[in-house]
Amino acid sequence: MEITVKEVDYVARLARLKLSGQEKDVFAGQMASILGYIGQLNTLDTTVVTPTSHALNVSNVMRDDVVRSTDLRQREQLLDNAPERDGDFFRVKKVIE
Repeated sequence: MEITVKEVDYVARLARLKLSGQEKDVFAGQMASILGYIGQLNTLDTTVVTPTSHALNVSNVMRDDVVRSTDLRQREQLLDNAPERDGDFFRVKKVIE
């Protein structure tokens, strides 16, 4: 696929790049080469390939959000570590105006 200097100018403008005339010629050739390779990939038969959203087989490990009773002494120990507290709560600085 042939890429024109006009198309390179368009992409450079979108990317906020200033390119010299020589750079535009080089990038036009490189972009044409990349699109040519993608064209080769499009000729492959992928009908038997299962679509994936990730290269590795991963999944989220979720658990039920269950309230567990806590020892009041443990709560006090945790709150004692807070730089500031307001009763049974951590007090934090406002971060959104």
